[in-house]
Amino acid sequence: MANIQAEINEKKLRTEILQLEKETADIAHPFYLGKKCKILEDMNRHLEAVLKEKRTLRKMLIKPRCQESLPIEATFHKYVVELLAEAVTFIEKLESHLQTIRSIPQIPNVMKNMDTALTKTEILMIELEELGEQILKWSELQKEVYSDSICNTAELDFGLSLT
Repeated sequence: MANIQAEINEKKLRTEILQLEKETADIAHPFYLGKKCKILEDMNRHLEAVLKEKRTLRKMLIKPRCQESLPIEATFHKYVVELLAEAVTFIEKLESHLQTIRSIPQIPNVMKNMDTALTKTEILMIELEELGEQILKWSELQKEVYSDSICNTAELDFGLSLT
């Protein structure tokens, strides 16, 4: 009985090992690893080419072109001038659009600040209304006190009753 149980456990372990090998075959099998390695090498070569091209482009852009003359026929000079004006306009608009795009990530912070400012403004408005009401009450109270004092003064000075 113990031998049969041990044999069953051994068969279960072998089944689990085979199942694990089956699940990881696309990762661990040399055939698939070779394909993935080739894909990574191709991607690496492509990225190296892009970097070399980028370096070449940077060198070309850094090199001043103003000392070189471009031979252009006289009939096309007018068009070149127009093209340069259009290029300047394009660059200005591009810079404006780039600034707008760069400000997009800051929009949530700006909105949060605006909400905070709006809340503070509302609080100040409420406080201002309360202060205005207090001033009106104080003004009415001062009028009453002033009119009472005038009546009292008139009664004392002239013995007159104004009521």
